[in-house]
Parts: sequence; C-alpha cells; structure tokens
Amino acid sequence: MYRRSGLIIATSLAVLAATAPASPTTAASRTIPSDSRTTATVSGPAAAVLNPASAVSAATAATASVVTVAHRGASADAPENTISAFRLAREQGADMFELDVQETRDHKLVLMHDTTLTRTTDVERVFPGRAPWRVRDLTLAQIRKLDAGSWFAARYKDEPVPTLGETLRAMDGGGLGLLLEIKAPELYPGIEARVAAELRREASWLQPGRLVVQSFGWASMRGFHRIMPRVPIGLLGTPSTTQLPGLARFARQVNPPYGNLTARYVRWVHDHGMEVFAWTVDDVGTMRRLISYGVDGIITNRPGLADALSRASARRG
Repeated sequence: MYRRSGLIIATSLAVLAATAPASPTTAASRTIPSDSRTTATVSGPAAAVLNPASAVSAATAATASVVTVAHRGASADAPENTISAFRLAREQGADMFELDVQETRDHKLVLMHDTTLTRTTDVERVFPGRAPWRVRDLTLAQIRKLDAGSWFAARYKDEPVPTLGETLRAMDGGGLGLLLEIKAPELYPGIEARVAAELRREASWLQPGRLVVQSFGWASMRGFHRIMPRVPIGLLGTPSTTQLPGLARFARQVNPPYGNLTARYVRWVHDHGMEVFAWTVDDVGTMRRLISYGVDGIITNRPGLADALSRASARRG
C-alpha cells in the first residue's frame, strides 16, 4: 500500500516471526486486504514464509516497511494543514500526508483541524466581531483573508487556509498518498457527498493505493462507503473487539491513539482483515515499540524522524 506497498505484509509477519512463540500444532494464518479489495491469505508458520535470520533482522524489515503518515503535514516544522506543511512532509520522506476537512458557511471545503479558527489564524484581528469564529460561520471569501502561517513562524506570514481542491491539485504528482479526515461530520450534514464530489473532480486521487478517508464519525464513514465503495475507509478511535466484525464490513483501517495500544489489539484488528495506523507518535522509542506490535502505519508530526529511523534500521540490516 502506498509507496512501500510491497513490504506491508512482510511487516506484520516479520514481527510475528520474531516475537511469537513457536507452536508445533498451530499455524499462523490471516487475510490481509490489498488495494484492489481482493485478499491474500498467508498460511503456515510465519518463519517458514519469511525465514528471517534473527529477531533483529525481522525488526529491521518491519521498521523499513511501516507507512509514515505526516500528521497535518510536517506540522512540527511548518504550520499545520497548509500546503507548505504538505510539501515539507514530502521533503522529509513521508509516505502519506494527513489533513482535516471542514465546511464554510457557503459549503466550501477547507482544511482546518479545530472547529474554530482562532488557534491557527488571525481571525480575531481580521473579524473582531465574529466570535466564536467557527469555521462554519464564515464564508470561503472571508476565510481567504486570513493568515494561517504567522502564528507558527514569521517566515510563513500570509500562508493561506487552503481548500481541499487546491490541496489535491498542489500535491498531485508528488508521490505521496493521502489520509483525508472528515472533521466533525455531525456539524456539516451532507459533507460526505461534497468530499466525494471534490475527489471525483480530482480523479487521479482515486487510483488504488493513493487515498484513505477517515473520521471519528463512524456513521459518517459508513455513509461515505455507500457513496464511494472503492475508497478505503479508516475509523479513528479504539473500537471494542466485539465491534470489529461489523466494522470490518466497510472499513479498511482502525486508527487508534497509541497510548493504550497493545500487540494483542493489533493482532485482533489484523485478524479481521484491517490495518492499524497509530497516532500521534513523535519519539523514536515509541515508534520502535509500535513497530514491534506490528502496526501498519505511524502517524507523526515529525515524518523526518520516522524516515531517519527507517533509514538507520536499513543500514544496520
């Protein structure tokens, strides 16, 4: 999947081979979804499939193959959810970039994480009488007047709040995949159809392996799946194990916060044919721990750190 597609299956199996106890009577077998929505079943002991020379070599293979997702772009080094941050993520070696989509008062799709504009723009100065400065209360023309960069650093002065369409066009051809989050869909009835329409206008993003759409709103994602059934769906949060069979009918990923994540939970998700992308991970020690659990992707504000870890592990291997 994405730039490192050929290595995703190897990631999970290498970790299992390195960490799971051998069993003379049972064999590892699970079904892993591919980008074409067909499945590949891997049977037999993992060690027999990969024959890793050692646990160290297995861990190295896993590190090299986990997908690195730039959270709101390279947001530790550039203003989040801006085209500058996405371009920097590409320079820092990310495989995918993540962004947040919301709607303006006139139903235009813009990138913003918070439901208000105060933290990452100068909206209070530009529109002092418009408190509480919610995204949904301003038109696109009004939001275009805002500076979304100076809060982060002076060199980003006058960085605009981009629309989804502008971002899709700017980043097309750059080699990155996209993890698109629909933010607070309960505030924007019909946003799923509008996002789908924008994606159809920029249809190159609909090629297999380029795009995942995710949300904390699982009902919204079920609805989006009905609109665009070929687009992989991600579910933010940590569903209970009893929920996984039903969610697997329409979702491709379960994307939990890393804090309470365990190797056992990752295996449960994998056993239901879904991937795990953990967030938001900004230190090497936690990255290594999650890789040992067999996660498929790491969502980070520091994609350069994850890429450096991958390269260092490859050199050691």
